[in-house]
Amino acid sequence: MDPIILFFLLGVLAGVAQSDLRLPPQVYELLSILLLLSIGLKGGKELAAQPFMELFPQMAAVVVMGIVLPLLAYPVLRTLGRFRRVDAASIAAHYGSVSVGTFAVALAYLGSRQIAFEEHMPVFVVLLEMPAILVGIVLARGVTKDTQWGQVAHEVMLGKSMVLMLGGLIIGWIAGADGLDPLSPLFFDLFKGVLALFLLEMGLVTASQLGALRRRGIFLVLFGVGMPLVSGAIGAVLGAGLGLSIGGTAVLATLAASASYIAVPAAMRISVPEAKPTLSLAASLGVTFPFNVVLGIPIYLYYAERVHALFGLSG
Repeated sequence: MDPIILFFLLGVLAGVAQSDLRLPPQVYELLSILLLLSIGLKGGKELAAQPFMELFPQMAAVVVMGIVLPLLAYPVLRTLGRFRRVDAASIAAHYGSVSVGTFAVALAYLGSRQIAFEEHMPVFVVLLEMPAILVGIVLARGVTKDTQWGQVAHEVMLGKSMVLMLGGLIIGWIAGADGLDPLSPLFFDLFKGVLALFLLEMGLVTASQLGALRRRGIFLVLFGVGMPLVSGAIGAVLGAGLGLSIGGTAVLATLAASASYIAVPAAMRISVPEAKPTLSLAASLGVTFPFNVVLGIPIYLYYAERVHALFGLSG
């Protein structure tokens, strides 16, 4: 097992055992900033190496996927889970968006196995932050004159994760590979160590959500595992259809299978305040994040390999 996964499991065990282990808030904030900027810079560096218009069809397809996934999750949550409309819409939005932490683990996983993937994948992370939030708001409220679109746009576009990833993407695009070389020791060489400490804290946070899972019952556990498996298959088929490599297809499948725990909760708090955030976070952080980190990413790589073999594509 990759050591970074063991850091996550250490955090979970420490949290369950009610240890006083905690990362100082300032340290966790710094780790988040470094991860988000590193991902953005890597994507921008690759974006500078190829024409934008060649990527546009892939970008458009990824946005459509970000719209479709919450639309698939919503009726399941309403009919089988019997959630209120606002809660079903909020949870669906979480599962249409992405987890930057899961994406970072996927990059480390493929890198440790020397599996190549397209370096512009961070562009897809930025794109997938937005459409699911808008779909979730429409599902919860419909489009009315009371919808505070200005606040929603501010929260989505100027939230920390979006500013750092999009800013890093633009900086990497402008600077190019040569310009970023002096920054490599901090943002690229230390990436896996920073990720390990980040996952230690995420393990502690995950343990704090287990109480909400016990109160709600088994449905959130089943949904938190089943939805990623379905979404990951959709992402794998789309990745192969877009001509991505096996590694790139696995990353896109992982993005589709992940669930947001940063951008979407903040946006839903403003636009759908009556939705219960504990339900969404219990599913995304308590179930889906640990499932993806420990078991899911190898499954999505298997999806990618099988889809490529089925379509007769090369790696």
